[in-house]
Amino acid sequence: MSTLSVPPFLTSPRQDAIDLYKAFKGFGCDSAAVVNILAHRDATQRALIQQEYKTMYSEELTSRLSSELSGNLKKAMLLWILDPAGRDATVLRQAFTGDAVDLRAATEVICSRTSSQIQTIKQIYHMRFGVQLEHDIHYHTSGDHQKLLLAYVGTLRHEGPEVDQHMVSKLAKDLYKAGEKRLGTDENTFIRIFSGCSWAHLAAVASFYDRTYGHKLEKAVKSETSGYFELALLTILRCAENPGKYFAKVLRKAMKGLGTNDTTLIRVVVTRCEIDMQYIKAEYHKKYKKPLRDAIHSETSGHYRTFLLALVGSSP
Repeated sequence: MSTLSVPPFLTSPRQDAIDLYKAFKGFGCDSAAVVNILAHRDATQRALIQQEYKTMYSEELTSRLSSELSGNLKKAMLLWILDPAGRDATVLRQAFTGDAVDLRAATEVICSRTSSQIQTIKQIYHMRFGVQLEHDIHYHTSGDHQKLLLAYVGTLRHEGPEVDQHMVSKLAKDLYKAGEKRLGTDENTFIRIFSGCSWAHLAAVASFYDRTYGHKLEKAVKSETSGYFELALLTILRCAENPGKYFAKVLRKAMKGLGTNDTTLIRVVVTRCEIDMQYIKAEYHKKYKKPLRDAIHSETSGHYRTFLLALVGSSP
């Protein structure tokens, strides 16, 4: 459920483009005006504003935003201006080809998206960057982590709530035999099941595993695997069971301790705002006894803070 707040009576995309141009003119950028406009427009409206801006001023709005804004506000805004699939594709490309390869970010985005979302991301990735997503995965990852990511982006999974209880029982037993029951781990079985199951099916498998073997499938994954392969499996499993809870934990980790991981904070807030941020906020408050808004407020400042708070919404 989205937390994006759009005014009931919108100005036209043309007027928004004019107001943005005014905010850019003169000495210094009126960042507050930019945030006030763009933080309250949905993906379709933002696309129309960009079209109008280019038509009227013969330059890309993204180019002007890049030159006028700075720091974390610039990073967040340049990601937000894109449509949801375009954002995911951009995050992945940056994770694979940035100054430092960020396999944690790439793994999070790939393993927390639905099958249909991934198919759209793959199309946009190739269209914008001239390379297949699978190519970058193959080039920048290795071992079982690579095998799982390639299988996950290459498999069409059912997205409905239907569950075959007989198959659930079989898959849970297969995972037990591939891991805890034997000496060593049959990683290929984990890859096959985690990349091929729908989220509803995998959640049911995890529940059956817990009831049958006395502890959670997550514990088995942690004991049988390691590194980025473990991270990918856990991301898939946690998102199958409760994506809101998963992202609440990611946000908590980004803001906990000394300093804030703004890259992670921006990535999660911006990419989930139009999808399920309301659920993430509820899970955050439930688990950490503190509204997500309050946590973000205490860890950020200035127009960057205003922008993120606008995206997460005014409710607790």
